[in-house]
Amino acid sequence: MQRLKTRPQFQAAMAGGTVSRTAHFALHRLVLDAENAAAAVTRIAPTGPDSSPSAQGSQALFGVSDVWLGAMVPKRWAKRAVTRNTIKRQIYAVADLFEARLPQAAYVVRLRATFDRKQFLSATSDPLKQAVRAELLQLFGHAARRSSVAHAPAPAAEQVAP
Repeated sequence: MQRLKTRPQFQAAMAGGTVSRTAHFALHRLVLDAENAAAAVTRIAPTGPDSSPSAQGSQALFGVSDVWLGAMVPKRWAKRAVTRNTIKRQIYAVADLFEARLPQAAYVVRLRATFDRKQFLSATSDPLKQAVRAELLQLFGHAARRSSVAHAPAPAAEQVAP
């Protein structure tokens, strides 16, 4: 599993659309085209005024055809750095469990709501870790089920004999 590192990679993955949501997280996915991945490695990413991800194509950002993952945990929703780091560690740990079931794409897990500090007093309490892990398992489980249904072969239409 590759990790997203640059801002254009995150922007492209988030522009791909939301695949799954829970109370606190959203999972965004950009499907990568396997045929064009090899050609994308040889392309040079343009710089300048028109170097947006839509202008240069998503394949130029992801040179290796693999599962790509990024985690966005903004200060707005997790004030303490230790909490943000704990949530990110949980995101990457749960994603490793689902790597084989996810199609080759770029994913971004985004924290979209705060965990109640009255309920989770400590920044890295075990109940907080368990709540985050449970939601992430639900998030990735839903995304894996959706992708397996989307990639399942459609049943052949039966022909009616006259």
